[in-house]
Amino acid sequence: MAASDQNARAAAPGPQAAALFETPLIVDEMPDCTAVNAALRAAILKRREESEGISISNVGGWHSDTQMLDWGGEAARSLSRRIIAAADRFTADIRGGDVPRHKWAAEMWANVSPPGASNRHHCHPGAYWSAVYYVDDGYDGSPDRALGGELVLFDPRMPTVRMAAPDLRFRRPGQQPDHDEVKLRPSTGRIVIFPAWLSHAVLPYCGHSTRISIAVNLTAVALVSRAPT
Repeated sequence: MAASDQNARAAAPGPQAAALFETPLIVDEMPDCTAVNAALRAAILKRREESEGISISNVGGWHSDTQMLDWGGEAARSLSRRIIAAADRFTADIRGGDVPRHKWAAEMWANVSPPGASNRHHCHPGAYWSAVYYVDDGYDGSPDRALGGELVLFDPRMPTVRMAAPDLRFRRPGQQPDHDEVKLRPSTGRIVIFPAWLSHAVLPYCGHSTRISIAVNLTAVALVSRAPT
């Protein structure tokens, strides 16, 4: 073997790993959230006084109807536009060219969660993106993790990747083993967007204040092109 070949082999890096087929997660912050949140809070609490709400994934607390864009005022519409802009940025129509072929239909609802409230494991069939926005995280500035209430996102490959060898994990770039679930601590003014098919839940909230959050589903609606007249 030539010396140059030996040097090339010696300099070659070891095995490298790439993270393929990752699940997208978008995190954003609502600009001027103090004013927006004040308007959202007022609209949500007014609606709660007028309506008993509905029960879907929520355990305890109040879940509004899904027509918040009709009664939430300009603050709700502003939030919707922010979420749609983020969805547009991270969505590609591979056959669309320069002409849009879809638009987003937004559905929005509010959750008011007193201490002890949670949300069961679920996903949002029919939508493409789902989002949650925190009007008030309920922590009152406390960093105490014992207050709970985290948004939990579950590995969509489960349980398949644990069936043959439950204690083994793939190493991710950076040499960290992957996780069955990821917990995100809410923060007032934060927007979290994820694929609607991704299973998620909210752990029991143990704070002393009332948490107020908003959920949004974005469904892709095909635009009907008109034939020339």
